[in-house]
Amino acid sequence: MSDPTEANAESVEPTGDGAGRRHVRVVLVDDHRMFRTGVQAEIGRTEETGVEVVGEAADVDQAVTVITATRPEVVLLDVHLPGGGGVEVLRRCAALMADGERPVRFLALSVSDAAEDVIGVIRGGARGYVTKTITGTDLVDSVFRVQEGDAVFSPRLAGFVLDAFASTDAPPVDEDLDRLTQREREVLRLIARGYAYKEIAKQLFISVKTVESHVSAVLRKLQLSNRHELTRWATARRLV
Repeated sequence: MSDPTEANAESVEPTGDGAGRRHVRVVLVDDHRMFRTGVQAEIGRTEETGVEVVGEAADVDQAVTVITATRPEVVLLDVHLPGGGGVEVLRRCAALMADGERPVRFLALSVSDAAEDVIGVIRGGARGYVTKTITGTDLVDSVFRVQEGDAVFSPRLAGFVLDAFASTDAPPVDEDLDRLTQREREVLRLIARGYAYKEIAKQLFISVKTVESHVSAVLRKLQLSNRHELTRWATARRLV
């Protein structure tokens, strides 16, 4: 696997080839190298899938650099990234998204299925949002649909967007939740859903020790005593 900042900046090829097969140029943006490697192996077999991975990035600055250099048709964008998150990438790539001739379109690909994450990136300009439980076949299909201008969502996530844009009221600020980092929120939700530490570590590509540290930090910040109280806290806020 190449360095996260490595990118193929060759001239943009038209979609499809002489035989009429579909083709799309994609950049992967995710701070977990193992996950990027897995996605590359799953969908990046260009002869089979039509998906050509032309660059990767692990944080906001790298993402903006690689996307600007390669001008892909679609960016698979994680929501939680060092340097400001996926929303910051969208903000800094607004001009590329607005390009009438060669727009760069974004599809969020995240472990999080929280309403605030979904709404945030859609407001930022992403064309869709799918979770990391998606199959490789469905992800390839989603990438091509976004390339064609469709909006794509994992089941039930579209409802968050419809509810948010149907309401003129801004969502209330949860000061307790705002104390947590994005990674702590991810761990919180998985704990509240009954995942064991080992399962969380595997899901988030981190060590069990790191999971334990995040749980301790969440309990301390929220002034809770154990995971049972944490689960009740998350459930009351509909974060589960």
